[in-house]
Amino acid sequence: MIRTSHRCVEFTTRRPKDAMATTPILFWFRQDLRLTDNRALAAACDTGQAVLPVYVLDDESPGAWRMGGASRWWLHHSLTALADDLAQLGCPLVLRRGAAPSVLQALITETGATALYCTRAYEPWARNAETALSDAGVEIKRFAGNLLFEPEALRTQSGTPYRVFTPFWKACQAAPPPKPPLPRPQSIVRPESIPAGESLAAWRLLPTAPDWAGGLRKGWQPGEAGAQTKAIEFLDGAVADYASMRDRPDRIGTSRLSPHLHFGEISPHQCWHAVRAKIEASPKTAGGAQSFLRELAWREFSNHLLFNWPALPEEPFQPKFTAMRWANDPDSLHAWKQGRTGIPIVDAGMRELWQTGWMHNRVRMIVASLLIKNLQIDWREGEAWFWDTLVDADLANNAASWQWVAGSGADAAPYFRIFNPVLQGRKFDPDGAYVRRFVPELGRLPDRHIHAPWEAPEAVLSEAGVMLGYDYPRPIVDLRASRQRALAAYNAMREAKET
Repeated sequence: MIRTSHRCVEFTTRRPKDAMATTPILFWFRQDLRLTDNRALAAACDTGQAVLPVYVLDDESPGAWRMGGASRWWLHHSLTALADDLAQLGCPLVLRRGAAPSVLQALITETGATALYCTRAYEPWARNAETALSDAGVEIKRFAGNLLFEPEALRTQSGTPYRVFTPFWKACQAAPPPKPPLPRPQSIVRPESIPAGESLAAWRLLPTAPDWAGGLRKGWQPGEAGAQTKAIEFLDGAVADYASMRDRPDRIGTSRLSPHLHFGEISPHQCWHAVRAKIEASPKTAGGAQSFLRELAWREFSNHLLFNWPALPEEPFQPKFTAMRWANDPDSLHAWKQGRTGIPIVDAGMRELWQTGWMHNRVRMIVASLLIKNLQIDWREGEAWFWDTLVDADLANNAASWQWVAGSGADAAPYFRIFNPVLQGRKFDPDGAYVRRFVPELGRLPDRHIHAPWEAPEAVLSEAGVMLGYDYPRPIVDLRASRQRALAAYNAMREAKET
């Protein structure tokens, strides 16, 4: 990997060498909330100086992309776990709130820190913060660690960023393998003086009125230990059949590592090398394991796109889609958010999202297709809802995936590829177990009708205790007619762009 750093500017006041032992390095935790395989933290510790770990809750710099509710819940527990891990090494975690450049400059002045170390981040506001600190004269040293391959490391033969995933994936496979993970530090030199920090509880990251996080608490263990547990469970179980089972929401067929990767509780290097070791130890898992590595590369691809096209979350990657006309339909948007569309596989996914903070990836594509294609609602509405409700809300993945479904993104699905949610449900949830779990009012319907209750005879509905429009809504959209409407809208957009 590439180690990069911003332009380093010396402080105006030079310190004698014997003062270096008493002045700390400021370590800025961001999306690397772990001690193991944290290259920036290891480098700070290797200097022999005291290290002061700090986390800044910056709700100002991201603007509209400040952390959503589910992410804030996760952050609270992840910081709790990180603080406990640091305490075992005798070092506190200092919490501050505000615009990161201002907060960090104040801390440097307060502590006399000689430098600021951090792991590289790729969101536009994160990069702007680094630039602002450097321009203010802060010696900021950035290290790779959140991606397998830095954005500058992979280029096409013409020297441009990749816009299509398949050649990008081939480039990943042809590149030198990612570096092995580093062990966690054995010790961290504690600063002689610890500046005052804020209370995590005072940040009010947890929901209270109402407390909607019961399903999140039940299903997740944020923190580095939770990430390791989830990785072990995956490698000992689902990885072998990942290629065939990853599309089945009714089975435990995925890793569920996405929130841990997003918050940096586990590094992609750890995942990559653990999976490669699994293949060597158990060759029969190679098919599933290789499929997982390909999905890890999609995460890389999304981040490379965001780095090279920072407007990806707000603007169509393909400019022709700026001419697309979207419906203004707040009632349908609300029904979609609430899981009350009358289309069972869609409603199951949206309710899973609300209850657990996560949604199966196949179902994410299905619900997104319905919103964008059948309801003709702007993909950015769905992107914003996912941002607020997903525990793995990641700017790069979220934007790239929504644009992929919309047909406006890089390597996108053609716009005319419109998922039929009934057929998708019958194929990937054949017994209706997923729907029954999250849409229990349909639980007594026979398998053949579970994905299209409006097609069931009245006697079947009656026996199952279902009255459409009362116990469960009728579909808010006609799937066949809305498909034709979506294709017509696409053709109109294309013609408008051509003229």
